[in-house]
Amino acid sequence: MRRIIIIGGGAAGFFCAANLDENLYKITILEQNSDVLQKVKISGGGRCNVTHACFDPRELVQFYPRGNKELLSVFTRFQPGDTMEWFENRKVSLKIENDNRVFPESNSSQSIINAMLQEIQQKGVEVKTKCSVREIEKLDEKYIVKTSLGDFEADIVVYSTGSSPKSLKMIENLGHKVVDLIPSLFTFNIKDDLLKDLAGTSFEMAETSIPKLKTDESGPLLITHWGLSGPAILKISAWEAINLAKAKYNFEIVVNFISKDPDEAEELFQKFRQSNPKKTIGQSKIFDVTNRFWQRILEVSKVDLNKQIANISGKEMHTIIENLCRKKFQVTGKSTFKDEFVTAGGVDLKEINFKNMSSKILPNFYIAGEVLNIDAVTGGFNFQACWSEAWLIAQDLNPK
Repeated sequence: MRRIIIIGGGAAGFFCAANLDENLYKITILEQNSDVLQKVKISGGGRCNVTHACFDPRELVQFYPRGNKELLSVFTRFQPGDTMEWFENRKVSLKIENDNRVFPESNSSQSIINAMLQEIQQKGVEVKTKCSVREIEKLDEKYIVKTSLGDFEADIVVYSTGSSPKSLKMIENLGHKVVDLIPSLFTFNIKDDLLKDLAGTSFEMAETSIPKLKTDESGPLLITHWGLSGPAILKISAWEAINLAKAKYNFEIVVNFISKDPDEAEELFQKFRQSNPKKTIGQSKIFDVTNRFWQRILEVSKVDLNKQIANISGKEMHTIIENLCRKKFQVTGKSTFKDEFVTAGGVDLKEINFKNMSSKILPNFYIAGEVLNIDAVTGGFNFQACWSEAWLIAQDLNPK
């Protein structure tokens, strides 16, 4: 019986094992931590954002700053609908939320973990935790995997370690080229009077742009203790990860808090002024922002909150609208996004056969998950890449 060693007990490693034919192989998963599926456990605040309800592969790949071309063929064969069916067939009810993120009905990642644990237990897959891989040696037709628990012999290796520098060094030693790791999906550190003491203030739809990079994104926005976060920021951080690293996370960003162009905002302002001339500007709810934020906008625009709206000068109105629609901030650093830290970089995609996720450098060696130079924006997309890649590997190894 041929031996498969799966290095890494995360989403990709487990899903691959759960789909392999146990009658053909002796399957062992090696995990360096004391628990398996740790990222699955904490994902989505412990609810596990298992995938995203986007069922057209051409649309789906648009959410991957790196790997979009390569993943098209992968998603043509196994996409979010297949993931949902796989878990539902194993009695995990799933729900699609308003933003198309998919979670278990139970709102607990444990449902997803249990389904995979049960599957691999039924298949008799051996799981070794606290097993740190130190080196992989190619020996004739086999691999010797040297670990803290001794040596394991493998006919086939599935490498799904995640993107730690140690795991990338190990695969580099085997001859693979590695693209340097840099953070993706991070929040922006900004010190500015407009944001001070407003942590928790959110905007349903905002627009962000980095003029120097000629790039823009839109989506919900959140003020944090450190600066700005939310999808409008996270998306731009993912797409521009390489350029922002080159800029050493020091750059100018322009934010439109109300997603309206200045002319439209001015029109709304004028209409409101005509209808409510005697209202004070501080009490005027012209735009869809919180009272606290509106009052802060007036403070930084140096406009007296008690001034009647009829008496607001053209210059004052212009300043208010500029601060709402075209506010420039200086970003001075980044903070990683919760525990769902994602990196760009990893094994060079040119060295992978995306028909089956096999290495073009090493025989009987497959690579999946975050160790590859593939990453996505937030919303269940990183997991979907893991499920799809792992499924392809299992299909390639199972009898046709």
